[in-house]
Amino acid sequence: MNLAETLLHALKDHGAQEIFGLPGDFALPFFKVAEESGILPLYTFSHEPAVGFAADAAARFGSRLGVAVVTYGAGAFNLVNPVACALAERSPLVVISGAPGRAERGSGLLLHHQAKTLDSQFRVMAELTCDQAVLDDPTTAPREVARVLRSAVEQSMPVYIEVPRDLVFAETAPCTPLPETAADAVALAECADEILERLAKAERPALMVGVETRRFGIEAKVGRLAERLGLPVVTSFMGRGLLAEGPVRPLGTYIGAAGKPEVSELVETSDGLLLLGVILCDTNFGVSDKQIDLRTAMHALGREVRVSRHVYDNVPLEGLVDALLERATPVNRRRGLEVPAAAYPAGLKADGGPIQPTDISRAVNDLMRTHGSLPIVSDMGDCLFTAMEMEHTELAANGYYAGMGFGVPGGLGCQAATGRRPLILVGDGAFQMTGWELGNCRRYGWDPIVVVYNNESWEMLRAFQAESRFNNLSDWRFAELAGPLGGDGARVSTRAELKVALDTAFATRGRFQLVEVMLRRGEMSDTLSRFVAGVKKGRGQ
Repeated sequence: MNLAETLLHALKDHGAQEIFGLPGDFALPFFKVAEESGILPLYTFSHEPAVGFAADAAARFGSRLGVAVVTYGAGAFNLVNPVACALAERSPLVVISGAPGRAERGSGLLLHHQAKTLDSQFRVMAELTCDQAVLDDPTTAPREVARVLRSAVEQSMPVYIEVPRDLVFAETAPCTPLPETAADAVALAECADEILERLAKAERPALMVGVETRRFGIEAKVGRLAERLGLPVVTSFMGRGLLAEGPVRPLGTYIGAAGKPEVSELVETSDGLLLLGVILCDTNFGVSDKQIDLRTAMHALGREVRVSRHVYDNVPLEGLVDALLERATPVNRRRGLEVPAAAYPAGLKADGGPIQPTDISRAVNDLMRTHGSLPIVSDMGDCLFTAMEMEHTELAANGYYAGMGFGVPGGLGCQAATGRRPLILVGDGAFQMTGWELGNCRRYGWDPIVVVYNNESWEMLRAFQAESRFNNLSDWRFAELAGPLGGDGARVSTRAELKVALDTAFATRGRFQLVEVMLRRGEMSDTLSRFVAGVKKGRGQ
């Protein structure tokens, strides 16, 4: 078995189910093995950022490793932004880069794609990943691969593997996965007991679920725990779409002042708030009406649990949930504040009136109530805030890192990984970055429904700095470009046209469907308006 085959089999053994990539000269030998061996399906894109976003989305929807393969320098440096996003949002993205061979390194010449030094790329990636390896020794390569992939799986964080191109065909031993890192059993038991004791004493307990519950594939267990303890459940902003299936459905998504008042009150007044896999960041908590008292909260993230001033190390999230389930006494009624189940706008008035952002939410909700739910992948901007008004279904977005360009390639990664047809929500500014990846759909038979919010503007930036003319964009008429890219496009300006376009898009399979929704500059959804107001208030603006 050669080194590339060893790595590919190891990826598969650790849960990866496909590879996304963009070839380049230093990576050509690896791509040759990947294509000809068929160990994992290979999907190539047009620009490296899209490769990273697609692999990240595949990891998020599959609760497993996502894999991005690129060439040295010019390829890997284009991945820096998606890798940073995966790090910030705790997504297990495996970055594999081709690299100069040993003879080239010793030539004394500067090599093309090289930055400051030959190791500059490694040092950059080390800043953005939780573990790294250079496979420059065939005898140690299997152990290095096993170590790095275990880190990705256990920590749900990106890792980096560099493969010199002259070693791709070197003979190696198979890679044997390493045993799981043992949890601290004593700490785990004490932690579970303390959490249950605090929840039992709390008058207003509540459970907030965050991204790690999806990353580690434990949503069903968390749902059973909430049901057994009788806890009201909400998701964090980043965790929107969690617990979309199962007997326990979230009462809503916590967005502080931007969200449902009853949900905000439930979270902000809780004297026993259990946070499972929730990242403590500004988009999750920056617009809170009231400062959440973390002294009474219980927070589990990144193999660490904090219960007031007590810190329990080396306690994996799944192990904690298992321990809580073993010890929990069933409760027959929900405890804490009574919050009505979430209700989402529906019943679009399909007339000749202009389209408002919330009209898109109504139209999508009508569509899903008629035909069933679709997984949603959203870019950043008002498209993500209107997604908060849509039916609670699986959703992926970079809600904390908040970079643009995730939506379209993330949707393609979703369909590749799950086989399900996604609904992609994207603004015109983000579509200009990565929307052209839709041209790859016809090669692989993907047919997402893409809704482009076209207000000829970077509207979310305008919300924070309205006086700047650079927020104005020109009209690129995206719907007219869909045909040459291999799909169908419709440009709509009225609510009646929006309904017809979405119905037609849903009924048409085999080609991507692009609905370009024309919105007026300066208009925002109510959710985004409240969010912006909350952020400005927090900044003292």
